[in-house]
Amino acid sequence: MLVLEGAKPLDVGIPAQVFTTRASMPYEVRVCGAAPGLVTGGDGLSYHVADGLDALDWADIVFLPGYRFPDREDPPPTVVARLVEAHERGARLAAISTGAFALAATGLLDGKRATTHWHYTRQLALKHPRVQVDENVLFVDEGSVLTSAGAASGIDLCLHILRGDLGIAASNHAARRLVAAPYRSGGQAQYVPRSVPEPLGARFAATREWALHRLDKPLTLEILARHAAVSPRTFSRRFAEDTGHTPMQWVMRARIDLARELLERSALSVEQIAARVGLGTGANLRLHFQRILGTTPSQYRRTFVA
Repeated sequence: MLVLEGAKPLDVGIPAQVFTTRASMPYEVRVCGAAPGLVTGGDGLSYHVADGLDALDWADIVFLPGYRFPDREDPPPTVVARLVEAHERGARLAAISTGAFALAATGLLDGKRATTHWHYTRQLALKHPRVQVDENVLFVDEGSVLTSAGAASGIDLCLHILRGDLGIAASNHAARRLVAAPYRSGGQAQYVPRSVPEPLGARFAATREWALHRLDKPLTLEILARHAAVSPRTFSRRFAEDTGHTPMQWVMRARIDLARELLERSALSVEQIAARVGLGTGANLRLHFQRILGTTPSQYRRTFVA
């Protein structure tokens, strides 16, 4: 984590906790600044960092937490230069919230999609017009450069990175440890455009939980709407607002996620897994697995099973 002046405490803490150095995690976490010593943070907190910019020479992932007044001035030129050097040698750069401004200052977001906290999306677009700013997503993965919205979406981004590095079982374990949602789509809106009545929101959450325990059974829009006790039209509209997916897209991704976990943690055949997750045949599982993840179940298993 590269802590800049005015760094927001949640933005610093999220990747530190998700990737925390422990026996079950193959990461070493360090917090650095423009120079070792005391860095004045935002919201009344300061940070004593042990490392300076030399820490960027070995980092595989560099997180850029959000900071106060990012639209007023860029980070110091030495910081920008070292970030570019880290990227050139293969490090991924991941910004949380307004850390996107520091990442944009490197020029590495030019011509790419990016996001930031909804309050600052317009300022980011004005300050860096070559960046394709998307204000309606939780995070954007452009491969070697990644950005996320407000602090909570930093958890989604970190879990997304963890899924790619270690597989869905490790990501789900981290989510349980954080008491966080194991998967929220990067394409989900940063906030619901209008208030959802509390009873209806709770009812939809209960329906999603119910569906997760019966993925091997038929799950149509009508069946889901009936469980939530609303019309299919209302269910479909409110569900998309809440999750960023249509109900059937959500069900398919839930089935593929369960298939990923079974591929990682069991010796079941592809045909057996297809039956367990409600996709019927191995051919059907392969089709949707390839469409959503860009790989086959067998290739995925070879990647994530030692």
